[in-house]
Amino acid sequence: MKSTFVGREQVLLTKIENVSFDTDNAVCFTGHRPEKLPGNGDLTSPEFKRLLSVLYLAISDSIKQGKTVFISGMARGIDLFAAKIVLELKAKHPDIKLICCIPFKNQEKKYTAEEKYDYMIICNNADAVVYTSDAYTADAFKKRNYFMVDNSSKLIGVVAEYKSGTGQTIRYAKKKGLECRIIDLLANKGLF
Repeated sequence: MKSTFVGREQVLLTKIENVSFDTDNAVCFTGHRPEKLPGNGDLTSPEFKRLLSVLYLAISDSIKQGKTVFISGMARGIDLFAAKIVLELKAKHPDIKLICCIPFKNQEKKYTAEEKYDYMIICNNADAVVYTSDAYTADAFKKRNYFMVDNSSKLIGVVAEYKSGTGQTIRYAKKKGLECRIIDLLANKGLF
């Protein structure tokens, strides 16, 4: 699907129907919450630092492939870390875009103070902030995940447990024929 990207100033916290971009050059992220990540997502953990380096390389490689739009679901863990990396890379690659795809308003309500701070910084620096549902529903996260996959050509996933929302998103992306760059934490246990 080809269309024109709508600038951040026009779509900040808007419904998904109001945002358009080139989905052929879009990448979405999926991954676990900090508790399921190496070192419990502790930034000082050597294992977690290595994971962030691999994630950074996966995003950088996507930019080298010509990918210009990155979609984060803004969940705690990999989504927030990936969004921070994209914002960091925008300094070198000002043509890339970050879309924050929020499953419902006030998603961050139960985040820690640090996570809320990161969430707001990311949203304030994103090119678009959209939500897929007005309020929480039982399928709000699935709806967000499917929207991200349906509007991307590539998925970068960090997974240890495939019986999870992350696993469900990876399976859906593979079914839809997306290029998938999977960072499998169990298969690389010695590294992470």
